[in-house]
Amino acid sequence: MSKIKRVEVHEFDFEGKNLARDGVAQTITYKDGSSIRITKYAVVILTEDGGRGEYVTHWVANQSAFGQTLVLAPRLIGKDARERIAIYEDLKRDIRQYDHMGHGAIDIALWDWAGKRHGAPIAELIGGYRWNLPAYASTYHADRAGGLDSKEAFVDFAEECYDLGYRAFKAHGWNEGNAKEEAENVLHLGKHMGDRMTLMLDPACELRTFADAVYVGRACDEANFFWYEDPFRDGGTSAFAHNKLRQMISTPLLMTEHVRGVEPKADFVIAGGTDLLRADPEYDMGITGALKIANMAESLGLDVEIHASGPAHRHLMSAIRNSNYYEVALVAPNCPNAIPPVYKCGYSDQLDCILPDGTVEVPRGPGLGVEYDWDFIEKNRKSLHVFE
Repeated sequence: MSKIKRVEVHEFDFEGKNLARDGVAQTITYKDGSSIRITKYAVVILTEDGGRGEYVTHWVANQSAFGQTLVLAPRLIGKDARERIAIYEDLKRDIRQYDHMGHGAIDIALWDWAGKRHGAPIAELIGGYRWNLPAYASTYHADRAGGLDSKEAFVDFAEECYDLGYRAFKAHGWNEGNAKEEAENVLHLGKHMGDRMTLMLDPACELRTFADAVYVGRACDEANFFWYEDPFRDGGTSAFAHNKLRQMISTPLLMTEHVRGVEPKADFVIAGGTDLLRADPEYDMGITGALKIANMAESLGLDVEIHASGPAHRHLMSAIRNSNYYEVALVAPNCPNAIPPVYKCGYSDQLDCILPDGTVEVPRGPGLGVEYDWDFIEKNRKSLHVFE
């Protein structure tokens, strides 16, 4: 038995330069000369036999997710770290009334523990076979501050991404949800980049009406976009509405980023609400949960696209046949993404992480295959919660 004896949750922050919080939606966008403090947290799991698993969040770092992780962490004490499925089922039940966003980091840390125990990358443990993943550049939301502030700026940035090696590009539009502006951006990108890059659109639920979603969707049809994601303000959760939208446009819909876990996603598919599925090891209860979603999608003949970026995301995608692109998120001209600078090993999800052939590499070391800079985390730590 590898009994868990201690769980640590480290909350820390860091400076994001040339970034600001949009006044409309409070999402992070480009702003020259501005800076913000960005908060993330790390989970460490220690076992009595000397094992250690760790994970630093890239995406689920708001206070809601952090609070859920603190609720779940003490439940690990005394459990066998090898029994990830049993732990997954217990934690899933424990926060069944919440959105499960605090669960993923714990499961990923357990997988890191297992990989280190066996001296193998997580990808190898789950049967991974793709060590280079086709990638797309996924932009920050458009801004009004001299960055991605026009359809011309989007094309200029897509050209920059193309020159770096990207052969796929996804736009996040303006937070105001102006359907005409969004459609013009889609058509402009299609005209200038559609013959060289695979193009996608993600309004991130900003379009205000179903009619707006249809209008922009038909622009995606005209521009031959690869997918259209979370269009309007149902929050990305109405299978009925998106089934109707699928009947009115031809561009494939990519849904379920905001639907958590394998059972609700299966319900969404069966109700006809999407063409492609989303899965995320941080959002969907870890690598364990995301693998269940990928297998469910495969059983129905559908593709599953991994949401966002990180070492766990790369290991996961390496073992999934029915997945097309790795998301390098979020990127824009002249600013970093909001991923914490905690890697001593050279790992990166910044814009320039792409290789000349348009792929990113899966880390080859044990576990997640990355080395965290704990000096940086401790120097910038806001709080430490220990459970024994």
